[in-house]
Amino acid sequence: MDESDKLAFALNHFAGLTEEDFKLSENYWLPKIYKKGDFYNLRGTVCTYFGFIIEGVFRSYTIDEKSGEEKNVFLYSANGFVVSFKSFINQIPCDYHTQALTDASIIFIRYTDLLSLYNQSHRWEKFGRLLAQEAFNITMSRIEGFILKSPEERYLDLIKQHPDIFNNVPLYHISSYLGIQGPSLSRIRKRISGK
Repeated sequence: MDESDKLAFALNHFAGLTEEDFKLSENYWLPKIYKKGDFYNLRGTVCTYFGFIIEGVFRSYTIDEKSGEEKNVFLYSANGFVVSFKSFINQIPCDYHTQALTDASIIFIRYTDLLSLYNQSHRWEKFGRLLAQEAFNITMSRIEGFILKSPEERYLDLIKQHPDIFNNVPLYHISSYLGIQGPSLSRIRKRISGK
């Protein structure tokens, strides 16, 4: 399956976009390569494109102004989308940085081209609505996870959402994302592997 086929499959799975719908968008999607550490989007800038990850892992993070500590907010991995949702959907400056944690490649579409697709097709309009819903759901799941779930439950959710994450990302990034210290993550991993 080539990159275009992976993208078409993901769009069909996410929003029911057909082959005909995808053909409307084909010329808008562009490839981009990231080296580990490259930024997808910087805090304070507007996210103007929406990416589908072919390979690699990205994170969105903030920097605590007092301690200088980086705190991971979101993780994005292969065969999923990468976007600073709030910034992209509302075309406002982003509250956090989004950065490649590994070498990565994506296929992306510009905001203006996506708007053009919304005007051409009701199915693409539906995609836009589902994208906004997905942004809301991801954000609410993160908030509720910290309020309602134990660190172990958050860890298990992470494995479901990003099964290959431990093969690609240092544990301190995972600890930050889960909101726990490194030794706690080690204990959770040991407990889970012993079950």
